[in-house]
Formats: sequence, C-alpha cells, structure tokens
Amino acid sequence: MKTKLKGISYSKYGYLFSIPFVVAFLIFTLYPTIYTATLGFTDCRGVMGPDNYKFLDHPFEIFKSVLENDSFRLSLKNTIGIWVMNFFPQITIALLLTAWFTSHSNEIRCKGFFKVVFYMPNIITAATVAILFKALFSYPTGPVNDLLVSTGLRDSSYYFATNKTAARLIVAFIQFWTWYGNTMIVLISGVLGISPDIYEAAEIDGANGVQTFFRITIPNLKTVLLYTLITSLVGGLNMFDIPFLFLNGGPDRATLTTSVYIYNQAFAGSYLYNKAAAASMVMWVIIALCSAVLFFVMRDKDQIKLDKELKKAKKEAKRVAKGGADQWQW
Repeated sequence: MKTKLKGISYSKYGYLFSIPFVVAFLIFTLYPTIYTATLGFTDCRGVMGPDNYKFLDHPFEIFKSVLENDSFRLSLKNTIGIWVMNFFPQITIALLLTAWFTSHSNEIRCKGFFKVVFYMPNIITAATVAILFKALFSYPTGPVNDLLVSTGLRDSSYYFATNKTAARLIVAFIQFWTWYGNTMIVLISGVLGISPDIYEAAEIDGANGVQTFFRITIPNLKTVLLYTLITSLVGGLNMFDIPFLFLNGGPDRATLTTSVYIYNQAFAGSYLYNKAAAASMVMWVIIALCSAVLFFVMRDKDQIKLDKELKKAKKEAKRVAKGGADQWQW
C-alpha cells in the first residue's frame, strides 16, 4: 500500500539547483549584454579610466557614424552574400540526404556510418577548419594548386588569396561544408517525428517517393525548417572564425564580415569600444527584425485560422450559456 506524504514540498530543491545557472547567466550573459548596449552611447575608447565613460550629448551619434561608415556597409553586404551562397546549397543537400536516409521504399545499409561521416565536419572546430583550408589553397605550393597543375587545368599555380570572388566562394564553401551535416541531422529528427501512418496511407494511395517527400514530408517539416533557417541566419550574420582566420577579411575587404569589422574596431589597434558596441547593437536589431519577418512569413496560417474559429466558437458558447442563464433567472 502506497503512503502519501503530506506537507512536504520539494520545489525549493528545484530553485536550489537552478541557482548556479542563474548566477552564471547574470554575470556572464546579462551584465555583458547590458554593458555593451550602454557603451554605444558613450565616448569609451581604449583602456577604461575614470574620465573615459561619459555619455554623449547626442546619444545616437556613434550609431549614425556606424551606419554611414563605408567599411560597415561593405561588411554587412559581404556577410549577407556569403551567408546566402552557403545556405541554399546547405539546405538543398541536407534535404536530399534527409530524403535518402528516411526513404520508406529503399532501405540503405550502413545508415549510421554515413550519418557520422556527413556530420563529422561539424565536430571540427572552426579555427582548425580555417587553418586546414588555408593550407589546402596555399600559394605557390599546396594540394589544390598541385592538383590543378598536375591535371593540366592550369600551367602555373593560382593565388586564390588575391581574387575577391574566389575568396568569397571558398569561405562560403567552408561554411557549407561545416554545417550541412548538422542541418541534415536536424531535418532527419523532424522527419522521424512525423506519424508513420501518414506515409502508410500515402503508399496505399499509390504515391511515389517524390510525391511523398514534397506533399507530406516538406509540409510537416515547416516548423523544423523555420528553426533551421533562423539558426542559420543568426549564425551566418555572426560569422567570424572562418573569414578572420582564413584571410583576415581580405583580399581588399572581400571577406570582411560584420563580426570581423567589430573585432577590428575594438581590439585590432583602434580600441574604439563605443563604435564596436554600437555596431554590435545594430547587428542585434537587424537579426531580430529578420527573425521576426521569417516568423511572420512562415507562420502556420491554417493553425491560426483554426485557433480563431475555436476562439469564436467559445465566445459564442459563452454568450449562449449566459443568455440561457439570464432567461432561466428571469
């Protein structure tokens, strides 16, 4: 016979275990975020001193100078361009691999092995990947140049670091190669969450693999695709390791991203902490607005319509019930 303990509350232990996270969040996340937000409204430069943290008479002066700065505009353009160049191949390959691994008609042997191989690049640190590709495309001797010369595609070595288009394409390829495996795993997890009964019904109705993928899998992956798009957007607009370690924003600022620009303003000789903080907050606003637009565009219109109908039906039921109660009372 089970005995029921009364008067004992275990909720306090939950609060107790959450204290380390709350303290770490307040010290290492919330405080730096608020402090960075306030720096953009000050004249803070270089090493902090007693007279080096004064609020400006015109509070948005630094933000205006950042938005009018040619290097910042170019870095924002580069960031968006490189993200677009790596995201569309990334999501396309990830969807194809997801369809391959989750196919109900064709069973693939050694699925686990292939998943590990495709996901492996995401395990390697960004710094390691940047140094690896820098060695691969090195000049005058490097694996890629040796291959081009030995196969007769080129008579001499090619200096990839001096060509803007080649530099952007290489950085975009590195980002794609690093993250497509992670995107694939997320999409596969979403597909495995779809009810098998739907696929069985489609198979009974005679739907082929392509029809099943585009009419069942993709619509049911809408939420997962939104998550993938948002996380890729946030990561892409914060791109730093690969452009910085591969070519340090070169050649001629071709791979200069906003994160590299912010780093250069704050730590690469300038020490303009207020300008770096202002640029960071500008990027935060851009990312927030883009995310809000994506949430609005990819919202589930059918679910919203259903919720409105249910809300309307509840109001109608309450009105009828209230009218009946008033009539009975009368």
